[in-house]
Amino acid sequence: MKTSQLAAVSAAVFAVGTLVSQRAYSQSSPSIPVGSLSAFPTVVQTGTKPTLTWAITYPSQVTTVVTVGTTGTITPLRDLYVDIRVLGASVGDGTSTGWYTVEAYQKCELASSFTRFFNGKQTSVNPSTVYYTQFVHQSRPLDIKGRVASTSATNPTSWQAYYSTGTTTQNVRALVNGDTPPSYVPAFSNQATIKSVLSAYIDSTGKIKIGPMDVIFLFELWDTDSTQSYFDMQDLVVLATFRTS
Repeated sequence: MKTSQLAAVSAAVFAVGTLVSQRAYSQSSPSIPVGSLSAFPTVVQTGTKPTLTWAITYPSQVTTVVTVGTTGTITPLRDLYVDIRVLGASVGDGTSTGWYTVEAYQKCELASSFTRFFNGKQTSVNPSTVYYTQFVHQSRPLDIKGRVASTSATNPTSWQAYYSTGTTTQNVRALVNGDTPPSYVPAFSNQATIKSVLSAYIDSTGKIKIGPMDVIFLFELWDTDSTQSYFDMQDLVVLATFRTS
Protein backbone atom coordinates (compact mmCIF):
# COMPACT_ATOMS: atom_id res chain seq x y z
CA MET A 1 0.00 0.00 0.00
CA LYS A 2 1.26 3.53 -0.79
CA THR A 3 0.86 6.70 1.20
CA SER A 4 -0.72 9.33 -1.01
CA GLN A 5 1.03 12.52 -2.03
CA LEU A 6 -1.68 14.43 -0.19
CA ALA A 7 -0.97 12.63 3.08
CA ALA A 8 2.76 13.35 2.97
CA VAL A 9 2.25 16.98 2.13
CA SER A 10 -0.45 17.27 4.78
CA ALA A 11 2.05 16.13 7.40
CA ALA A 12 4.43 18.85 6.33
CA VAL A 13 1.71 21.47 6.26
CA PHE A 14 0.57 20.42 9.74
CA ALA A 15 4.07 20.98 11.09
CA VAL A 16 4.33 24.40 9.47
CA GLY A 17 0.85 25.24 10.71
CA THR A 18 1.98 24.49 14.23
CA LEU A 19 4.69 27.09 13.84
CA VAL A 20 2.34 29.68 12.40
CA SER A 21 -0.32 29.11 15.05
CA GLN A 22 2.17 30.11 17.72
CA ARG A 23 2.68 33.52 16.16
CA ALA A 24 1.89 36.36 18.55
CA TYR A 25 1.66 40.05 17.90
CA SER A 26 2.59 42.25 20.83
CA GLN A 27 4.60 45.35 21.60
CA SER A 28 7.33 43.42 23.37
CA SER A 29 7.77 40.72 20.72
CA PRO A 30 6.52 41.70 17.27
CA SER A 31 9.04 39.59 15.29
CA ILE A 32 9.46 35.81 15.48
CA PRO A 33 11.26 33.13 13.46
CA VAL A 34 9.43 32.04 10.32
CA GLY A 35 10.10 29.04 8.15
CA SER A 36 8.98 26.36 5.73
CA LEU A 37 8.96 22.57 5.67
CA SER A 38 9.06 20.26 2.66
CA ALA A 39 8.88 16.46 2.34
CA PHE A 40 10.64 14.26 -0.26
CA PRO A 41 9.59 12.04 -1.78
CA THR A 42 5.98 13.07 -1.65
CA VAL A 43 4.89 9.44 -2.26
CA VAL A 44 6.39 6.79 0.05
CA GLN A 45 6.05 3.05 0.58
CA THR A 46 4.53 1.67 3.75
CA GLY A 47 7.18 1.48 6.45
CA THR A 48 9.41 4.16 4.94
CA LYS A 49 9.68 7.82 5.81
CA PRO A 50 10.13 10.93 3.65
CA THR A 51 13.04 13.27 4.21
CA LEU A 52 11.90 16.49 5.82
CA THR A 53 13.75 19.70 5.00
CA TRP A 54 13.46 22.76 7.20
CA ALA A 55 14.23 26.35 6.24
CA ILE A 56 14.08 28.80 9.13
CA THR A 57 14.65 32.54 8.95
CA TYR A 58 15.38 34.19 12.26
CA PRO A 59 14.43 37.82 13.01
CA SER A 60 16.97 40.47 12.14
CA GLN A 61 18.25 42.89 14.70
CA VAL A 62 16.87 46.35 14.10
CA THR A 63 20.37 47.82 13.91
CA THR A 64 20.98 45.78 10.75
CA VAL A 65 18.20 47.65 8.93
CA VAL A 66 18.28 51.10 10.55
CA THR A 67 20.84 53.39 12.14
CA VAL A 68 19.94 54.84 15.53
CA GLY A 69 21.68 58.20 15.70
CA THR A 70 23.17 59.68 18.84
CA THR A 71 20.31 62.19 18.97
CA GLY A 72 17.65 59.52 18.40
CA THR A 73 17.06 60.07 14.68
CA ILE A 74 16.35 56.77 12.89
CA THR A 75 17.76 56.36 9.38
CA PRO A 76 16.69 53.26 7.38
CA LEU A 77 19.48 51.30 5.69
CA ARG A 78 16.94 49.85 3.26
CA ASP A 79 13.31 50.43 2.24
CA LEU A 80 11.03 49.47 5.13
CA TYR A 81 7.63 49.87 6.67
CA VAL A 82 7.32 51.37 10.14
CA ASP A 83 4.41 50.99 12.57
CA ILE A 84 4.26 53.50 15.41
CA ARG A 85 2.53 52.81 18.72
CA VAL A 86 2.16 54.87 21.89
CA LEU A 87 2.92 52.87 25.01
CA GLY A 88 2.42 55.66 27.51
CA ALA A 89 1.59 59.34 27.94
CA SER A 90 1.78 59.43 31.70
CA VAL A 91 2.01 63.02 32.85
CA GLY A 92 -0.27 63.74 35.79
CA ASP A 93 -0.68 65.39 39.16
CA GLY A 94 -1.02 62.15 41.10
CA THR A 95 -4.81 61.92 41.08
CA SER A 96 -6.93 59.50 39.07
CA THR A 97 -8.38 62.33 36.97
CA GLY A 98 -5.36 64.60 36.83
CA TRP A 99 -3.74 63.41 33.61
CA TYR A 100 -2.34 66.00 31.20
CA THR A 101 -2.81 65.94 27.44
CA VAL A 102 0.23 64.76 25.49
CA GLU A 103 0.88 65.19 21.78
CA ALA A 104 3.22 63.08 19.63
CA TYR A 105 4.44 63.89 16.12
CA GLN A 106 6.51 62.18 13.44
CA LYS A 107 8.51 63.43 10.47
CA CYS A 108 9.80 61.11 7.76
CA GLU A 109 10.28 60.80 4.01
CA LEU A 110 12.04 64.19 3.95
CA ALA A 111 8.85 66.00 5.01
CA SER A 112 9.22 69.70 5.68
CA SER A 113 7.27 69.57 8.94
CA PHE A 114 6.05 67.19 11.65
CA THR A 115 2.65 65.47 11.52
CA ARG A 116 0.72 64.70 14.69
CA PHE A 117 -0.25 61.05 15.23
CA PHE A 118 -1.38 61.13 18.88
CA ASN A 119 -3.29 63.65 21.00
CA GLY A 120 -4.63 62.42 24.33
CA LYS A 121 -4.16 61.58 27.96
CA GLN A 122 -2.84 58.42 29.57
CA THR A 123 -6.40 57.14 29.90
CA SER A 124 -6.77 57.11 26.11
CA VAL A 125 -3.53 55.26 25.36
CA ASN A 126 -3.97 51.83 23.75
CA PRO A 127 -0.56 50.13 23.35
CA SER A 128 -1.93 47.64 20.82
CA THR A 129 -3.11 50.39 18.47
CA VAL A 130 -0.90 51.31 15.52
CA TYR A 131 -1.31 55.09 15.44
CA TYR A 132 0.74 55.58 12.30
CA THR A 133 2.08 53.37 9.48
CA GLN A 134 4.44 54.55 6.75
CA PHE A 135 6.65 53.16 4.02
CA VAL A 136 10.08 54.70 4.56
CA HIS A 137 12.79 54.75 1.94
CA GLN A 138 16.44 54.00 2.50
CA SER A 139 18.46 56.93 3.89
CA ARG A 140 15.38 59.05 4.65
CA PRO A 141 15.39 59.79 8.40
CA LEU A 142 12.55 59.38 10.89
CA ASP A 143 12.20 61.78 13.83
CA ILE A 144 9.71 61.84 16.71
CA LYS A 145 8.77 64.79 18.90
CA GLY A 146 6.31 65.45 21.71
CA ARG A 147 4.96 68.00 24.13
CA VAL A 148 2.62 68.09 27.13
CA ALA A 149 -0.05 70.55 28.23
CA SER A 150 0.74 72.76 31.21
CA THR A 151 -2.48 71.80 33.02
CA SER A 152 -4.93 68.92 33.13
CA ALA A 153 -7.60 70.91 31.27
CA THR A 154 -9.59 68.94 28.72
CA ASN A 155 -8.87 71.53 26.01
CA PRO A 156 -5.52 72.98 27.03
CA THR A 157 -4.36 76.35 25.75
CA SER A 158 -0.96 76.38 27.43
CA TRP A 159 1.80 73.91 26.58
CA GLN A 160 5.30 72.99 27.69
CA ALA A 161 8.15 73.05 25.18
CA TYR A 162 8.54 70.52 22.36
CA TYR A 163 11.27 67.90 22.72
CA SER A 164 12.44 66.05 19.66
CA THR A 165 14.86 63.49 18.33
CA GLY A 166 17.42 65.07 16.04
CA THR A 167 18.42 67.58 18.71
CA THR A 168 21.06 67.29 21.39
CA THR A 169 18.97 66.93 24.55
CA GLN A 170 18.83 64.52 27.46
CA ASN A 171 15.03 64.70 27.37
CA VAL A 172 14.76 62.20 24.50
CA ARG A 173 16.36 58.79 24.09
CA ALA A 174 15.97 56.15 21.39
CA LEU A 175 16.87 52.62 22.56
CA VAL A 176 16.82 49.09 21.16
CA ASN A 177 16.45 45.70 22.80
CA GLY A 178 19.18 45.10 25.39
CA ASP A 179 20.17 48.75 25.77
CA THR A 180 20.61 50.27 29.20
CA PRO A 181 18.17 53.14 29.78
CA PRO A 182 19.28 56.36 31.52
CA SER A 183 19.94 55.93 35.22
CA TYR A 184 17.03 58.23 36.12
CA VAL A 185 14.53 55.86 34.52
CA PRO A 186 12.91 53.90 37.38
CA ALA A 187 14.10 50.30 37.63
CA PHE A 188 11.67 47.47 37.00
CA SER A 189 11.35 46.63 40.71
CA ASN A 190 11.03 50.25 41.88
CA GLN A 191 8.32 51.89 39.80
CA ALA A 192 6.66 55.08 40.89
CA THR A 193 2.97 54.59 41.60
CA ILE A 194 1.43 56.74 38.82
CA LYS A 195 4.17 56.30 36.18
CA SER A 196 4.78 52.63 35.52
CA VAL A 197 4.44 52.34 31.75
CA LEU A 198 8.00 51.07 31.39
CA SER A 199 7.57 48.11 33.72
CA ALA A 200 6.70 45.80 30.82
CA TYR A 201 9.65 46.99 28.76
CA ILE A 202 12.50 46.76 31.26
CA ASP A 203 13.76 43.37 32.45
CA SER A 204 14.90 42.39 35.93
CA THR A 205 18.47 43.51 35.15
CA GLY A 206 17.36 46.98 34.11
CA LYS A 207 17.79 46.44 30.35
CA ILE A 208 15.30 47.46 27.68
CA LYS A 209 13.10 44.47 26.75
CA ILE A 210 11.39 44.92 23.37
CA GLY A 211 11.24 43.06 20.06
CA PRO A 212 14.27 42.61 17.78
CA MET A 213 12.89 45.01 15.15
CA ASP A 214 11.75 47.69 17.63
CA VAL A 215 13.05 51.08 18.66
CA ILE A 216 11.60 52.62 21.80
CA PHE A 217 11.58 56.39 22.33
CA LEU A 218 11.55 57.77 25.88
CA PHE A 219 10.57 61.39 26.49
CA GLU A 220 10.74 63.66 29.51
CA LEU A 221 8.39 66.50 28.55
CA TRP A 222 8.09 68.57 31.70
CA ASP A 223 11.54 69.96 32.48
CA THR A 224 15.24 69.66 31.71
CA ASP A 225 16.54 69.17 35.26
CA SER A 226 17.48 65.50 35.49
CA THR A 227 18.12 65.78 39.24
CA GLN A 228 14.40 66.19 39.95
CA SER A 229 12.36 63.15 40.97
CA TYR A 230 9.79 63.75 38.26
CA PHE A 231 12.45 63.55 35.52
CA ASP A 232 11.72 59.91 34.68
CA MET A 233 11.60 59.72 30.86
CA GLN A 234 8.07 58.27 30.90
CA ASP A 235 6.01 61.32 29.93
CA LEU A 236 5.78 59.93 26.41
CA VAL A 237 6.84 56.44 25.35
CA VAL A 238 6.67 55.61 21.63
CA LEU A 239 7.44 52.28 19.99
CA ALA A 240 8.49 52.07 16.32
CA THR A 241 8.43 48.59 14.77
CA PHE A 242 10.16 48.09 11.43
CA ARG A 243 9.21 45.40 8.91
CA THR A 244 9.87 44.53 5.29
CA SER A 245 6.27 44.00 4.22
